[in-house]
Amino acid sequence: MAKLIAGTYGDALFELAVEQNLTDSLMQEIDFLQTVLKENSDFEKILMHPEIPKQKKLQLIENVFKGRISDALTGFLRIVVTKGRYENLPDIFAYFIARVKEYKKIGIAQVVSAIPLRDEQKQKIEQKLLETTHYETMEIDYKVEESSIGGLMIRIGDRVVDSTIRSKLSALTGSLMKISLESEKEGVQIS
Repeated sequence: MAKLIAGTYGDALFELAVEQNLTDSLMQEIDFLQTVLKENSDFEKILMHPEIPKQKKLQLIENVFKGRISDALTGFLRIVVTKGRYENLPDIFAYFIARVKEYKKIGIAQVVSAIPLRDEQKQKIEQKLLETTHYETMEIDYKVEESSIGGLMIRIGDRVVDSTIRSKLSALTGSLMKISLESEKEGVQIS
């Protein structure tokens, strides 16, 4: 349900941003807004409190954000609060940012390796991703997980390329277990 809400509201904000040529400015404003909200947890508690009337919450939004963020984003916040969806705001913003990056052909990837990668290796990975996708630029988050033993795991959205030794060992173990089970069914013993 939360994904549906984030998608519905995120799409509406994205369409407004494209229609009014506000994608860049709204991205900056949302970044600012997220920082302000993280630093002021009391503000969030007030907007989520069920006993505080919506009208007071809307007035608070006007008092705090009017003149600091665009009327488009202030109006969007008013709609979110009016509809009682404030708790979904982080997901809505994450969805919106992902849509804008996709629209601007900015790929977001996560690369996991067993050891830290050198700059030359990172450049080769980025170049290969740009050659094999429709993206014009890439934002890559590199992580080190020693448990992967070796190789790389690359995730872009829903797509995953896992060439880690850990995954290969897991696949090999699964194949051996399958062979073992099939052999047991046939009465063949493997020692």
